[in-house]
Amino acid sequence: MRSVTASPVSHDHKLLEATIEAMVIERPEPTEQAPQNLCLDKGYDNKSNREVVKMQSYKDHIRRTGEEKLDQKGKKKHPVRRYVVERTLAWLSKCRGLLVRYERKRENYLAQLQFTCALLWYRRLPDPATAFP
Repeated sequence: MRSVTASPVSHDHKLLEATIEAMVIERPEPTEQAPQNLCLDKGYDNKSNREVVKMQSYKDHIRRTGEEKLDQKGKKKHPVRRYVVERTLAWLSKCRGLLVRYERKRENYLAQLQFTCALLWYRRLPDPATAFP
């Protein structure tokens, strides 16, 4: 692994290898029938990141810089959904236990993360008392 020091303004693409190697959950071995996919945005479109993805045995899905996916009418076929990730991370950062990571065991941290996600989705459900008039 390359030694990467992250400054407060370090770009995400510079930490791709360290991020992949620091995964908490063990991933299954990729096979021909079930390859492991990695979707990244245009910010990761460079030679070094493509080499890191290939080295980690992922099938890359990185949009090329300057490339847009347009339908036949000239409109975007798949609109950008980046705000979904940013919004979800903002919701999760409000949980101090996740933000500070008090848990030592990764299983406990993962359980807390899953519980927090379930709680966030539960709060988004409509109130059953007012759902049906």
